Amino acid sequence: MSDETNMTSETGAVATDGTVAGGAAVNGTVADGAAAGAAAPAGSKAAVGDIEEAMKDVVDPELGINVVDLGLVYGVHVDDDNIATLDMTLTSAACPLTDVIEDQARQALTTGPGGGLVNDIRINWVWLPPWGPDKITDEGRDQLRSLGFNV
Repeated sequence: MSDETNMTSETGAVATDGTVAGGAAVNGTVADGAAAGAAAPAGSKAAVGDIEEAMKDVVDPELGINVVDLGLVYGVHVDDDNIATLDMTLTSAACPLTDVIEDQARQALTTGPGGGLVNDIRINWVWLPPWGPDKITDEGRDQLRSLGFNV
């Protein structure tokens, strides 16, 4: 899948130019770290679908399910410098684990064979629309049921 492909989420869409529509930022960019891994090849731009797939390696520490299947990723944008901005939410605005999720996301996207998918990430924490169980994918529901949750 290329970054030119349209992607829709529960909150909006990613247009063919990679811009995100939907969601409301509260804190702005909070994860602009300089501790990114090796850069992706010069001139390359990661595909949104590849980023979403890699984000399945980011697991909510409390529930043990990846953030994509939990419906916590509201949108993805990759700029011309191959920096990914992720619009994400949490199951609760009071969740104290944002640092853990940010670290896992950075690890999943900026490291690995060839230096990772992107040069760096930024996470834009959004709270509107609020997360709810309706955002969980069918695969996420199956995973939660296997852990004993009734969803």
